[in-house]
Amino acid sequence: MILEQIKRNGDNFSYVIADEGTGEAAIVDTSYNADEIIAFVKRRGLKARYVISTHCHSDHTAGNNKVKAALGSKIVAHRLSVIDKDIEVDDGDVLSIGSLNIRVMYTPGHTRDGICLVVGGAVITGDTLFIGECGRTDLPDGSPEEMFDSLFNKLMKLNDATLVYPGHDYGPKSHSTIGEERRTNYTLKERPLREFVKFMKEP
Repeated sequence: MILEQIKRNGDNFSYVIADEGTGEAAIVDTSYNADEIIAFVKRRGLKARYVISTHCHSDHTAGNNKVKAALGSKIVAHRLSVIDKDIEVDDGDVLSIGSLNIRVMYTPGHTRDGICLVVGGAVITGDTLFIGECGRTDLPDGSPEEMFDSLFNKLMKLNDATLVYPGHDYGPKSHSTIGEERRTNYTLKERPLREFVKFMKEP
């Protein structure tokens, strides 16, 4: 499996996932990195079937149309997403690229349409989980109650060895593991829902 993390403009991460055998690929969160994504895909001779958006915020979707036009990809987003999309997905859906299966995990909280992507021992977490942090819930469509469920009842159910690739370069390093985040991320401290909601509303 190829899992390329790209960050050239700002602190947003974009990702290219590809099956080395067939060259089929999926791009996650084009952001402001469209030119670098297109160059990488062409340099490696990949066929980008999908452009997947983890949520609707423009800093994650800014390059969607440019990448789609250049590579002939289909834009994928959660069924509740307001962005222009060719394919709608929901929790548990699977997108296949060659021999790789990308499982969609519905993780609202930061936004109503948030998803994470589980593939090949890794999870791409968008703005749900960062390295040492989690996504804010005070923006339109945000919900601390839903964030609690997404973090503790979904992401924290993954194996500790699962690699974590976030949507922003906010932490001390570019990626982590579920186990490391469980141990060190202060937002993942075990607390009742009511305390988590209060914690998320604090400055």
